[in-house]
Amino acid sequence: MGIVAGALTDPSSMSMRDETSLRGTFVERHELWTNAMHDAARQLVAEAKRLQLEVVRFSFPDQHGLLRGKSLTVSQLEQALLNGVAVPTSLIAKDTAHRTVFPVFATGGGFDMPEMQGASDMLMIADPHSFRVLPWASNAGWLLCDVYFPDGRRVPFSTRHICRRALDQLEEAGYEFIAGLEVEFHVFRLVRRHMQPADAGQPGEPPDVELLSHGYQYLTELRFDQVEPVVEMLRREIAPLGFPLRSLEIEYGPSQLEFTFGPMAGMEAADAMILFRSAVKQICARNGYHATFMCRPQIPEVMSSGWHLHQSLRRKSDGRNAFADSSGAGISTVCRHYLAGLLKHAKACTALSTPTINGYKRYRPYSLAPDRISWGRDNRGAMVRLVEGVEPGAIRLENRIGEPAANPYLYFASQVLAGLDGMVHKLDPGRSADTPYEAAVEHMPRTLADALVHLRDDTCLREGLGEEFVKYFCKIKEAEISRFNLAVTDWEHREYFELF
Repeated sequence: MGIVAGALTDPSSMSMRDETSLRGTFVERHELWTNAMHDAARQLVAEAKRLQLEVVRFSFPDQHGLLRGKSLTVSQLEQALLNGVAVPTSLIAKDTAHRTVFPVFATGGGFDMPEMQGASDMLMIADPHSFRVLPWASNAGWLLCDVYFPDGRRVPFSTRHICRRALDQLEEAGYEFIAGLEVEFHVFRLVRRHMQPADAGQPGEPPDVELLSHGYQYLTELRFDQVEPVVEMLRREIAPLGFPLRSLEIEYGPSQLEFTFGPMAGMEAADAMILFRSAVKQICARNGYHATFMCRPQIPEVMSSGWHLHQSLRRKSDGRNAFADSSGAGISTVCRHYLAGLLKHAKACTALSTPTINGYKRYRPYSLAPDRISWGRDNRGAMVRLVEGVEPGAIRLENRIGEPAANPYLYFASQVLAGLDGMVHKLDPGRSADTPYEAAVEHMPRTLADALVHLRDDTCLREGLGEEFVKYFCKIKEAEISRFNLAVTDWEHREYFELF
């Protein structure tokens, strides 16, 4: 990500601290920035002043892939860049209802780590290359951050750090992860927000909505034209962010859309997904709509939304697609081994690609979503679809396993670690499943609880993500499952209330 709001000022004229004073700052003491990042910081400070921005949002992606942080006045920008912005460590102890799962005021904060005790501070350190001016907000800039303890150590539960570590392993093997995003989501017209005091809670009462379209006219121009004002509103506000937005599509279900993005390098693609998802929700909320990346909302006749992750590897040595055979006429052995790794670790990866209880309601046979672990050549029923583009050597794998609510850093890390394992052990993916819903292969996990069992049992992912992180992640997800199991659902009431 780079600065996209207009021309940049000469870095030599900027007012960032000189080299002498830099030595006392948190960033300099712990050597957190490269020279290029220092230059980018000088440029963004000048740009913020030139554009007369009033606030800059400092945000970090939490364990769920949600942005958390603080807005600072521009007068505090230089200080915040060089010394970080303090936020409580309790933010990474929360589940999807924002309930604190760990006993943060007990010894070790529930983590057996003194740094986590008492909701003590951690520091958000901005990535200067991530700077954006938010078109929909008033005079506001935005920075994506990583989180560190006050002694300079990375917070081990930071998913952006975990993703970077996986990408570094891939780079050591001589490859770069390339991703294309294909994201389905719903946009509804907002009817009522439910903002009475009685509607508050953890979570609060969700809004009442109505459809923008009836759906079931996939890719028809009439349906697209019906929702075009909303799509154009999103495109107009998102385009200045600089993402390689490729297509804006009407999806199959009622009020369902799909946006696709061109190929980006690994961390760039993950960062883009984080900001895109947050941007869509913010833009819609400001204009009387409700956008949701929830997989399967409880709305009549709704269709599930997926996040199909297109991926390939680029060789560092020559910049070519490592998934293409040297002749350009087929897939390489690297591609076959990588694909086999995705299949071998699919059950464990599901906990990260589909981290909500709701997401498992998408895995249905004959539904354009996978229900078992298979691959196929240009087959949208398979979990992994091998796509051979029209250009020679344009080969990629489309993993259709994910839900759009997934944390992209964990989703990406799971793919890289699984694919690398396949390459290291020279695994074979077996034959293509031409009839994937009838293939005699293993089924995917049916529930989030099942997926967590497989994650815990997967040595490759435990080592790649870190034993400490896997234990932490499973505890948060099990807290959500426990709350779900205690809730009385509409299905139960309808099934039993009159019968018994």
